[in-house]
Amino acid sequence: MNKKTDKKGLIRLLPFLKPQLKMLILCLVMVLLVNAAELAKPYILEIVIDRYLTAGRPDRGLDAVWVFALSYLFCCGLSSVLNITEAVTVNRMGQSILMDIRRRVFTHIQHMSMTTLDHFSSGRLITRATNDVETLNELFSDVLVNLFKDVFMLLGIVVMMLLMNWRLALIAFAVVPLIVLITVLVRGVLRRNFVELKALTGQINGFFAENMSGMRIVQIFRKEKDKFSEFDELNTDYYHHARTQVRMNSFMRPLVEVVNQLGIAILMWYGCKQIGLGTLEIGMLYAFTNYIKNFFEPINDLAEKYTTISSAVVSSERIFELLDNESQLEDTVTGDKMPDFKGKIEFKHVWFAYNDENWVLKDVSFTIEPGQSVAFVGTTGAGKSTIICLLSRFYTHQKGEILLDGKDIRSFALEELRRKVAVVLQDVFLFSGSIAENIRLGNAEITDADIDKALQMACADAFIRELPDGMEYPVTERGSTFSAGQRQLISFARAIAHAPNVFVLDEATASIDTDTEQLIQQSVKNISKGCTTIVIAHRLSTIRECDCIYVLSAGKIAEMGNHDTLMEKQGIYYRLHNMQLKEN
Repeated sequence: MNKKTDKKGLIRLLPFLKPQLKMLILCLVMVLLVNAAELAKPYILEIVIDRYLTAGRPDRGLDAVWVFALSYLFCCGLSSVLNITEAVTVNRMGQSILMDIRRRVFTHIQHMSMTTLDHFSSGRLITRATNDVETLNELFSDVLVNLFKDVFMLLGIVVMMLLMNWRLALIAFAVVPLIVLITVLVRGVLRRNFVELKALTGQINGFFAENMSGMRIVQIFRKEKDKFSEFDELNTDYYHHARTQVRMNSFMRPLVEVVNQLGIAILMWYGCKQIGLGTLEIGMLYAFTNYIKNFFEPINDLAEKYTTISSAVVSSERIFELLDNESQLEDTVTGDKMPDFKGKIEFKHVWFAYNDENWVLKDVSFTIEPGQSVAFVGTTGAGKSTIICLLSRFYTHQKGEILLDGKDIRSFALEELRRKVAVVLQDVFLFSGSIAENIRLGNAEITDADIDKALQMACADAFIRELPDGMEYPVTERGSTFSAGQRQLISFARAIAHAPNVFVLDEATASIDTDTEQLIQQSVKNISKGCTTIVIAHRLSTIRECDCIYVLSAGKIAEMGNHDTLMEKQGIYYRLHNMQLKEN
């Protein structure tokens, strides 16, 4: 990536510095005072050596020497105290900035649309939210202020040397072009390698996340060796790129140090020659030797910081690549409220495709009246779950209309819409915490009494009463200590507690035992009395009592009617029903 892009990547981080501006200015003032103290020390020694020691009059200037000695000591003390204070302040400022960036990234991910999330692997998102943000830590907590310090130290040294002896200064600066050449040559290699390292970090994170989630499948099919081979290939690739990074960093500092010593050697050679000719004083050469050492120290630091800056530039670009997708964020607030939503749902000639024109739904039309219970059935890929995704506006249909109480679904605020439509999925996700926290999900309006009532309606109260702490019983990651049926009942109670107008079961009984299925059926009866109920069914035995059943085939509604009507037609539903009877 070019210089302009690098610069842009760093400049775009400046808004995060704005809240810390006062602290940053304080740090910069301390840095300037530290630099002034450091620049004064060689100058003080030059005066003492040339005016008093080599001039052969140390006794006459004893009082003045004491003044200079105390001044030198004051500069050392001031520099030490301010360095400590500045380090503490910078780290506090850096952590505050990182906290803001993490908030921004997490909030952004929360509001990304499903269409966008489908194109981002979990590993890439995790890397941006953790590794890339953490990479900026050193930039803000170390490089930012110290870069300012090094640059102004260099400028200060240049000014001091030019003012003291411009000819000697030019001799000392003769090796600077070599430093520039080394930096330019190494820069491109470091940049390309950083990009590769970041990409590999995302792939490794994604690989870990995927394999941790699917470890049972890996073990069932005995694919440990195959998966290890895939991981080892990624790991080895990362190892080689990391070695390249270490080699380049190890090469940079010693090479700059060699150039540093070369500069000092040239300065000593020229200075001694001039002292022999009587055109240069010893104190001046001593001061210049100190200045040239101080001159190359920030250059060495800048060479090392270049690695950090390059990494930060790559990370910032990856973070802003994520944050720049604002057009694909969901606006959950803008839109109409739904205070009197009755629960009437209409699909009018709806067409939808996830990609291009590979239509998943084709000219689908149906009407669900308030309080009705309906079911959608069909083979895998028929479009059943897609209807629910459109109803919750996780995706937007391309053709036709979806109406809620006669109004276009796109006119409502997403926040309102999703509050009115509760979905219970087949793959239940429980967060770490307690059962009550998983049901409440941060909604302070849901009381313990509401949770208890929801558990009763979901027929989950029986097994929860047997737990040591009841509804306060801890839930481990993803609810791994509960059975599939228990997790499903908890998610069912979660949906009930949020008092939806439309209640959706998306294959919620597909992977549970018969006893739990009966509990689910009972809870469906409990809640369907007060709201519109939609069931995406795998087991047809669970939808016998639905007011209407829609049979989907190849993205179209092939049949509709209640259980008895569809059985009389002896069509697709009839065949599916009989197949399941045979399987049982």
